[in-house]
Amino acid sequence: MSSPPPLHQEIRPEWVDYNGHLSEAYYALVFGFATDALIEHVGADADYRAATGCSLYTVELHIRYLHEVRRESAVRVDTRVVGSGAKKLHLCHEMTAGDRLVATEEVMALHVDQAAGKSSPFPQEIADRISALREPPPDYAGRSVG
Repeated sequence: MSSPPPLHQEIRPEWVDYNGHLSEAYYALVFGFATDALIEHVGADADYRAATGCSLYTVELHIRYLHEVRRESAVRVDTRVVGSGAKKLHLCHEMTAGDRLVATEEVMALHVDQAAGKSSPFPQEIADRISALREPPPDYAGRSVG
């Protein structure tokens, strides 16, 4: 399976804070769009969710704000699958503006059967697609806040 395509996003004026930069909450929004794109890419899309009642829930994330993103910017988010298991998905997103890395996000998500209210294994075909995308984690993955 090919890597997920990068997400391209224009910064909207309402996302800009009083300093003229992308507000911290909107980094998470843009990264969330990238997570959604990866989920679609592996086949856990709206049709899958409607048919199975299963979805992915974010259970932990860590954002590093490395450089300011100005109001007139467009950003690109590249996504890597850096780990997976029967019920979990570990992603790293990298946001760039131009050629500059401006932020990263590390995400842990669980596959959840919403009717049962608990995590459940991915169907084999989705697990295989996720496994085919795995690559080594970047050096910042797994760090704690300090």
